[in-house]
Amino acid sequence: MRSVEKIAASLREKGLKLTPQRRLIIEILSRDRTHPTVDEVYRQVVVTMPEVSRTTVYNTIREMATLGEVVEVQDISDGGIRYDTCAESHNHFFCLSCRSLIDVDVDLPGAESYSGALEGCQIVKQQLTLYGICPACRDKGLSPPGRGAGKRGLKKF
Repeated sequence: MRSVEKIAASLREKGLKLTPQRRLIIEILSRDRTHPTVDEVYRQVVVTMPEVSRTTVYNTIREMATLGEVVEVQDISDGGIRYDTCAESHNHFFCLSCRSLIDVDVDLPGAESYSGALEGCQIVKQQLTLYGICPACRDKGLSPPGRGAGKRGLKKF
């Protein structure tokens, strides 16, 4: 994860002003380790700056993504695109109940180990997302949608 100051300095080097709105959006993305969507960032921004529009938040995040200061994390659970200030290759855990997406440190084999199965393909990025129930949801007795209620059928991590 890159610090707010490093991202801010990088934006300045690329000729962008560090407006109060940009700074707040960077701060939110840097401290929110759930990899928020634009809407989630917007809801946090308007608490401090109610005059900021959703479009401003969207455009700012897209601009930062284009400059490589944040990366898109696909959320295939229909929640949209999430954003992360950590551009280094890393993996995630997605809670099917509360929909939080967190970084996890797990070792994966290098892309070269897949060469037989992916012959002719050029791998440009490797990312693993594990799906399950986080400890907080498990402790509350929550289960994935459509899987019944309570702790039935859930195994301890």
